[in-house]
Amino acid sequence: MSEEKKHILIIDDEEGIREPLKEYLESENFFVSTAKDAEDAKNKIQLLEFDLLIVDIMMPGQSGLELTKEIRKDKDTPIIFLTAMGESASRIHGLETGADDYVPKPFEPKELVLRIKNILKRVKNLREGMHLIKFGERKVDLKKMTITFKKNVEKINQSEKLLLEKMIMSLGKVFQREDISKIINLNKERAVDVVITRLRQKIEPDPKNPIYLQTVRGNGYVLWAD
Repeated sequence: MSEEKKHILIIDDEEGIREPLKEYLESENFFVSTAKDAEDAKNKIQLLEFDLLIVDIMMPGQSGLELTKEIRKDKDTPIIFLTAMGESASRIHGLETGADDYVPKPFEPKELVLRIKNILKRVKNLREGMHLIKFGERKVDLKKMTITFKKNVEKINQSEKLLLEKMIMSLGKVFQREDISKIINLNKERAVDVVITRLRQKIEPDPKNPIYLQTVRGNGYVLWAD
């Protein structure tokens, strides 16, 4: 059985880029939709599931950077930025905002396809193996909801599992407190503190000096794993 086609959304205000790229990606066996601006994209994202987004940084109205920041509040869909050659600051900001990669214009469609395939492969591998994670000598099994350290086995609860799943898919990304509240479905600030504290007690060698679930002062929390 052939692998299911991946659905890509191209978001670019230039029809001269949008439509030829759509045609090329379809010839490479992708299912492709297009959006002419951020509002058009958001309408389509609400209605459909996409495997990857190609986003132009400079668009009239809401920019690609602003759109990405909004999307990242509740979705981890891979994103590739299209940038002008001189937009180095925007590229850096874009990666900080949550983009997975960027391609400077003008670009070779073949190179873009290689980048798309690499990202989709990485995401697939992450999702297939993400239930097993190592934090030093501690091994987390998200399917069994357990943490094993030497011969000791400890349970994690549903909130801890939800947060780990989301943060593992975006290792190194800073999650703000409001992001975590949405992930664990609890809007109380105290609930975020409790979940973070409990997770540190379970995955950190020294919970008071965390090396895996770190605080980014004034910004939120970031997860690192082996």
